[in-house]
Amino acid sequence: MSKSSPDIAIFLRCLYGGGAERGMLNLARNFLQQKLTVDMVVVKEEGSLLKQLPPGIRLINLNAQSKLGILPKLVKYLQRERPVSMLATLHYPCEIAILAKRIARVSTRIVVSEQNNLSQEAKRIPQLSVRLTPLAVKLFYPWADAIVAVSQGVAEDLANVTHLPRKRIDLIYNSVVTSEVFTKAKEPVNHPWFQPGEPPIILAVGRLYPQKDYPTLINAFAQVRQVRRSRLVILGEGPEEDNLNNLIRELGLEEDVAMLGFADNPYAYMAKATVFVLSSAWEGFGNVLVEALAVGTPVVSTNCESGPSEILASGKYGDLTPVGDSKAMAEAILNVLAGNIKKVDFSWLNQFTSETCAEKYLQVLGYPTKLLA
Repeated sequence: MSKSSPDIAIFLRCLYGGGAERGMLNLARNFLQQKLTVDMVVVKEEGSLLKQLPPGIRLINLNAQSKLGILPKLVKYLQRERPVSMLATLHYPCEIAILAKRIARVSTRIVVSEQNNLSQEAKRIPQLSVRLTPLAVKLFYPWADAIVAVSQGVAEDLANVTHLPRKRIDLIYNSVVTSEVFTKAKEPVNHPWFQPGEPPIILAVGRLYPQKDYPTLINAFAQVRQVRRSRLVILGEGPEEDNLNNLIRELGLEEDVAMLGFADNPYAYMAKATVFVLSSAWEGFGNVLVEALAVGTPVVSTNCESGPSEILASGKYGDLTPVGDSKAMAEAILNVLAGNIKKVDFSWLNQFTSETCAEKYLQVLGYPTKLLA
């Protein structure tokens, strides 16, 4: 093996602003701090998080023009660079990484990180490739050198989908709590609603996809506003934007709802919001819940599969409401606005820190931390 072979390659589609991508960036920074060399391998050099890539990480752009073109390019990368280990996340990178190793005939250790509840996703998204993901996972994941699930719920679902023993799947929560979160939380927000004396703000952060079920949140906010003067801010981009704007207009909420698009620093908004809400129909983990708790903002979340109940200790650290129930969500939000706030034991958040998660990933990737000291 060449001396210049990277220690760890992280394989993603792109560096969009999703929770999985942020989590991988956090891990990559921590791997660098451990004096490991890291390649960030992407299908295309796209995404709002590209500018947050640390200079010590080498960006490898496969520049594949189609899904069929990814496999041969990744095979060539593995044969040329021969990374000691590769961490892949999301679909289709996980399956392609596993297959590429077999074709390339290299010793690279392939670790796949499952970020979502595959059963829920396959039921709810009509796209054929999504419906076929459980089958692809069942076929390919047994060939992986290690499998990671980002929540207990995802691990159990994955074991059911693949028929693999549960002990074959490692549980590692997403790398969410970093020093950067607290530093950025202190920065100002350049929006008039976040100034002193303004009505309380209900905040949501996440891509504008059906999974996030923003219509339930918007309907809940319409009920909240009938009782309590407040405002709703949504940070995120995605294909549901027009539909959500139409719903906002239909409910006459234009003056009190702001959809502000992607934010480089969502933590500043979180720290200054009165309550943070996750309205998802399903999740794998729910990074934003941890981020909101870390900066001290009360949380309301749907009790969806999987992640929120684990993060909130079954409701101890935040209110859980049924999926799709706007009335229950409105009541929970009003409860927080009335001052009924659940305090979080900060030691609870230690399990979501970058250091804790990176240490566990290094073990799975074949780098025992005692060797890195």
